[in-house]
Amino acid sequence: MTAPINRFLACFFSLATAASTFVVPVFCSLSSGVQAQEAASPTAASKAIGAIKTISGSAITLSPDSGPDVTVTVQPATQLLRIAPGEKNLSNATPIQLQDLQVGDRIRVTGKLSDDNHSLVAAKIIAIKHSDLEARHQQDLQDWQKRGVDGLAKAVDVAARTVTISVRSKEIVVHIQATTVIRRYPPDSVKFDDAKPSTLAEIHPGDQVRARGDRSADGGELAAEEIVSGSFRNVAGTINSVDAAASTLSIHDLLSKKTLVIKITADSQLRQLSPEMAQRIAMRLKGAAAAGMPGASAPNGQTSRPAGAPGGSAQNGGGGRPGGAPDFQQMLSRVPAISLADLHKGDAVVLVSTEGAAGEGTVISLLSGVEPILQAAPGASSSSILTPWSLSAPSGDAGGP
Repeated sequence: MTAPINRFLACFFSLATAASTFVVPVFCSLSSGVQAQEAASPTAASKAIGAIKTISGSAITLSPDSGPDVTVTVQPATQLLRIAPGEKNLSNATPIQLQDLQVGDRIRVTGKLSDDNHSLVAAKIIAIKHSDLEARHQQDLQDWQKRGVDGLAKAVDVAARTVTISVRSKEIVVHIQATTVIRRYPPDSVKFDDAKPSTLAEIHPGDQVRARGDRSADGGELAAEEIVSGSFRNVAGTINSVDAAASTLSIHDLLSKKTLVIKITADSQLRQLSPEMAQRIAMRLKGAAAAGMPGASAPNGQTSRPAGAPGGSAQNGGGGRPGGAPDFQQMLSRVPAISLADLHKGDAVVLVSTEGAAGEGTVISLLSGVEPILQAAPGASSSSILTPWSLSAPSGDAGGP
């Protein structure tokens, strides 16, 4: 009975961060080419990257990826260029005018920063249209769904440049190539955009890993184009107290039997099941277990699929595939968002959080109203209820990031 619950939890964790985008990596990919071209320019001393918040005359209010807003002054001599998402240099850039920029466009500004760091006189602006980013995002979603896998790292061989991950109780050897993009979440990260360039040596057994690339014919190997890793904490428990002033929850963890203090931020995603939906999901979980769905007896709370089955994800709980798995993905897409004020002492929750640099994690995703679901497997240990969480990256379903 634990296998369907695992599918449900994994599906939720994967769904909750589906809106993330690749906008930061898009500009990071420009670094080598653009910086080389700008090296000779004495005005390119400072830079800012973010989204256009407002445009008024020759002044642009830029909302950067971190820190306060920056006022960008566009001069007659300012060079304005537009590139397509994914371009690695400016050879295909198109000259544009100030009036071609729109609110929501992503821009990379280089120029002279003011002493208070609040304004920037632009020497060059490189822009990516918001609509182009959205189209690229949709393409990435589809590609991750078709060619992405995720699971727990079981072994890392730096010399052989491989990571072996457990995907539905089947091992997949991920090959790291010279061109593979490797990123990793910082300890307190809650967004895919925070993932930083990393190395194979930073991946350790037990980490959660997501990779995208071409699979071998038997599905046992993958040549990775991109790999993202991180260490996260999955929790199922009850709320002991809510501290609205500190934006924290005190939770009794059913697995460790300890009390955890978890922070809530503006980026934390909180959702609540209605009693009716929770009961329906619990009934479907029981029905799926009674039907003997593939993987129901897999060890360590992970599900399995027949050898040679099409590639998917360790967390693939979405419907529509042979075997009759409940379509939790579609159900959870309609779960309403809530705030910290909607959580109370005694509520049962499942959540995924960062490990936290100081031992206090930050909630990435939290689902309340789960009492019937946890009761659907009364004989299961707490450890078997929780499954590896799908890393937050573009994700249309649980089969990709």
